[in-house]
Amino acid sequence: QVQLVESGGGLVQAGDSLRLSCAASGRTVSRNSIGWFRQAPGKDREFVAGIGWTGKSTLYADSVKARFTISRDYAKNTVYLQMNNLKPEDTAVYFCAARPSPVIRPGRTDYDSWGQGTQVTVSS
Repeated sequence: QVQLVESGGGLVQAGDSLRLSCAASGRTVSRNSIGWFRQAPGKDREFVAGIGWTGKSTLYADSVKARFTISRDYAKNTVYLQMNNLKPEDTAVYFCAARPSPVIRPGRTDYDSWGQGTQVTVSS
């Protein structure tokens, strides 16, 4: 498996930006697709964005398209989620996850390694 550690969460106001980081180690990290998920209180964990193991393919949930950008730095074994124009409905715990495949999938069960999550709170 891959060990994942998220960071970068915090309390911000609507319209602000945050950059989340997902530091990876373990199984050959570069041969994993990475996904970001989020879970708000009382709701299911939902897919936010994903990036393939080449870094050339990305996938976004409709709710974050044009506001969030996912990228990866192979030298640092880190995947980033740049979040701009944050809205109160973006408030959630954000998790990164890894799957040993070049193909991005939006399903929770498609990933076999998960981080502990980082809290993002957006006030109105």
